[in-house]
Amino acid sequence: MAIARTKLFDPVQNPWIHAISRCVRRAHLCGGRDGTFDHRKDWMEERLELLTRVFACEIASYAVMSNHLHVVLRMCPAEVATWSADAVARRWLSIFPRKYLSDGTPVLPDEATIARLAQDAAWVALRRVRLADLSWFMRSLKEPIARRANREDGCTGAFWEGRFDSIPLLDQPALMACMAYVDLNPVRARMAATPEGSRHTAARQRI
Repeated sequence: MAIARTKLFDPVQNPWIHAISRCVRRAHLCGGRDGTFDHRKDWMEERLELLTRVFACEIASYAVMSNHLHVVLRMCPAEVATWSADAVARRWLSIFPRKYLSDGTPVLPDEATIARLAQDAAWVALRRVRLADLSWFMRSLKEPIARRANREDGCTGAFWEGRFDSIPLLDQPALMACMAYVDLNPVRARMAATPEGSRHTAARQRI
């Protein structure tokens, strides 16, 4: 039986979290030795970059692998309180638009829609909570990738293997050790000879 995340760590303390999500059956749905599906790693990296601009969060490290994903992050709920209602509506609709084109491309909302939603206090309050919530961050990352991959493959069904794992990092040594582990993941998997040579990682960006 799955354990509620509120029992694994106290969200009020805003700990750093090592989040791990695996493709269904551990299949290489995001790459392989022959480069198949490697472009999906670009999708995930682009989505991560978007979500870090939208959510109240900080990302310390990440690595997009061929059959799983590592993200080291923490949510910053106090930051959300500083956003205006208009900013909350604009941020939310940038990742959960109301309309999509036939190919799945999101249609950005018009200013009238943003203004109307910003005046709905209950709607804005709920989105404030979600924009600082770890589960909503991961959902916003994983679901669009799954839908896009299924469209590309002409299929339906699960892309990810159940819910993501979340491991709290309760002190600085734990955070540093986890970042090193994530940074070296592509090297251990023989996807790169060095961290600076590993694509789709925070390590390469930092270096």
